[in-house]
Amino acid sequence: MVTDPTLLDWSDFAGMLPYGDLWRRQIRRLKIWLNPRAVRQFEGLQQDEARQLLGRLLNLSSGPGLFQKVKQQFFFTIGSTAFKLSYGYRFKSDQDPFYVNAVQATHNLFNAAMTSNFLVNAFPVLAYIPDWFPGTSWKRTARKWRDQKNLAIDTPYKWTKHALLQDDEDIPGLSSADREKELKELAFALFFGGRDTLATAIVSFAAAMVTNPEAQAKAQAEIDSVIGNATRLPVPSDEPQLPYVRRLILESSTLATHSTHRYDMQYDFCIVESVGVLTYAWGIGGPPHGCSEDNTYRGFNIEKGTIVMGNQWAMSRNEAFYKDPDSFIPERFLDPNIAPFPAFGWGRRKCPGMHFAETSLFLVISSLLTTFTFSRKKDKDGKEIVPTIEGEDNDLVLGLKPFEFDLQPRSKKHRQLILENIPK
Repeated sequence: MVTDPTLLDWSDFAGMLPYGDLWRRQIRRLKIWLNPRAVRQFEGLQQDEARQLLGRLLNLSSGPGLFQKVKQQFFFTIGSTAFKLSYGYRFKSDQDPFYVNAVQATHNLFNAAMTSNFLVNAFPVLAYIPDWFPGTSWKRTARKWRDQKNLAIDTPYKWTKHALLQDDEDIPGLSSADREKELKELAFALFFGGRDTLATAIVSFAAAMVTNPEAQAKAQAEIDSVIGNATRLPVPSDEPQLPYVRRLILESSTLATHSTHRYDMQYDFCIVESVGVLTYAWGIGGPPHGCSEDNTYRGFNIEKGTIVMGNQWAMSRNEAFYKDPDSFIPERFLDPNIAPFPAFGWGRRKCPGMHFAETSLFLVISSLLTTFTFSRKKDKDGKEIVPTIEGEDNDLVLGLKPFEFDLQPRSKKHRQLILENIPK
């Protein structure tokens, strides 16, 4: 349904493409824009967005609904960063039409890609049923979403068309119309690929700080020892001097995967048959793909077309690699023999924007630790209430259900530090 030109038509969308010339062109473009050296030019943008977030959080009041308000700000910050990267346009607010359209297109894509939501994902032949046939209202939904998607990607593209075309290489045999279509969907892929996954990881970080205050205190002490207490805000060059903060971010990324669906622990992959099983989850590693040829893996015969995905939940819970996986232990990654969790995927499908994403995660999380404290709510007797952290169900990127907490600046000096560093 997602890539079918007669339905939703994300046919050039990098994250959904099969291996081939188009996939290679899109990935090559992303690697040119987002390789480790190229992304350094965007550090100022990422730093500004992180500091804008701090200012917005100052205006939030504690109490009912705080989780949703904070989550909304995390999502807006990451979305704004990615959109500015893609189009050179900064959202005026979370009601900016560009933002609203982009978020709606993302949600529609998520809904369309869920196998359990539309039978055509499991039975592609259903796409050929005439529109007048009873029970085909989903086709009208898909086309309505296609129109909304086109609005979301066409309008902002006009702002940056000349810059993208100027930097893109000429491809022999590729028409200008096809080239422009590829660039439109690639630009939107930068927004789509970062917003929900990174923001969900930051929400998981917040949950970890509420439930593990000793880890938060240790990270704040490290930051204070390196950049001073309420002296300045973190910058990318501080990261090598903050090893515990770096490991805390790694552990938070692993924690984010714990909220996904629970698959069989003994396998590091999952199979979703073309028929019979109509549900799957997508972790940060990316969407599932169909096998391009018959294959055999660990004794399993996997036929061409079978949907296979990496079982990230089982990977994050494998005690052969991560002892006591239910506990939040950033120190585990201080051991060089412990491999970081593959939050950005693996192989040829590894996220090409991971270097940009890692910098954004560092700047947002280290800035939050520098200036704010996440704490538990207290009952009427003054005793702390330890929240229950539970994952959401049935979504392509599974986040956390709302939980109660408090968020306050660490001191008046830290509040002033935030106010003095909000970009104009």
